[in-house]
Amino acid sequence: MKTRLWIAAMVYPMVNAVLFGFAAISILSIPALAAMASTLFLFVVPASFVLALPIAWIIAPRLRARSWQDGRMAQPRLAH
Repeated sequence: MKTRLWIAAMVYPMVNAVLFGFAAISILSIPALAAMASTLFLFVVPASFVLALPIAWIIAPRLRARSWQDGRMAQPRLAH
């Protein structure tokens, strides 16, 4: 659990930046939304902070796994 928390804490800023960047590009590239950009960014910033938490928590164990497929992590191989 402690390792997952540390990995999630390191992944969190990257996930937050990607979410914010995706939202910022979407807002600025759509003319209807660009007119309201100053208001929308007030919602995008806290939303990206909040949404990045569960996404980073989900990504963290997958970074520890040697390989994973179909949404399931592979079982670790025992050395003989």
